[in-house]
Amino acid sequence: MKEIFDKLSAACSEMITKRYSTSFSLGIYFLNERLRQPIYAIYGFVRLADEIVDSFHDYNKITLLAKFKRDCYEAIEEGISLNPILNSFQEVVNKYQIDKELIELFLQSMEMDLKQELYTPEKYDQYILGSAQVVGLMCLQVFTEGDKIQYEKLKDSAMKLGSAFQKVNFLRDVNADYYMLNRTYFPNVNLSKFTNIEKKQIEEEIESEFKLALIGIRELPPSSKNGVYLAYVYYKKLFNKIKNSTAEKVMTQRIRISNAHKFGLMFDSIIRYKTNTI
Repeated sequence: MKEIFDKLSAACSEMITKRYSTSFSLGIYFLNERLRQPIYAIYGFVRLADEIVDSFHDYNKITLLAKFKRDCYEAIEEGISLNPILNSFQEVVNKYQIDKELIELFLQSMEMDLKQELYTPEKYDQYILGSAQVVGLMCLQVFTEGDKIQYEKLKDSAMKLGSAFQKVNFLRDVNADYYMLNRTYFPNVNLSKFTNIEKKQIEEEIESEFKLALIGIRELPPSSKNGVYLAYVYYKKLFNKIKNSTAEKVMTQRIRISNAHKFGLMFDSIIRYKTNTI
């Protein structure tokens, strides 16, 4: 009878994804149906950890994250958790043989968010690896469905895409991260005097990663290519909007893409996919 609880757990992961991210929800919708639930499960797991470190200010975040980590590994080992999000996630980890090292690196980055880190270039790379690149690799293990040769071929592109997404998020959220959470991710950058030159240097790095990521997207299986490409198109559009804003503007307001615009991008990406012009 666990099947009923498993279906409920999967529904909870899907609900979290749709409540927190319109853009990722749209991208997941355009995956092959058999891949949607596993990606919802990965997003739900990542989102829950992120909420602990970003939102639960009135609670002991260190204790909450440590318990979440213990519960996660126990769920994977036992094949069940009474936490529906972890129950959904463990099923995907076990079915697709997701490397536990990826999970550990992700949780280590979440732990970094609980400290007042001064991000050196080395720590910045470490954080990006754990918070974003390994998430891309978790998804890639689902997309390649056990094809190890294809996974190794696309691994670098998946990491570049995750990194580009995260760095765009950093620029989008730089105001809230700096003023509300007292975080500065970019190494050797004084955000109290953030300049257009510094912003442009970060953008050049992101632009390079987007180009390398697109090479891999074109090589994805048809079952996942359209959904991933849609997420790419959304983030590229957001990135271009940030590029066209000044450093002063991104430090004072959150740059957004409207939901109406997101749906327009969705149809554009479908047309490109159907006409093989990705």
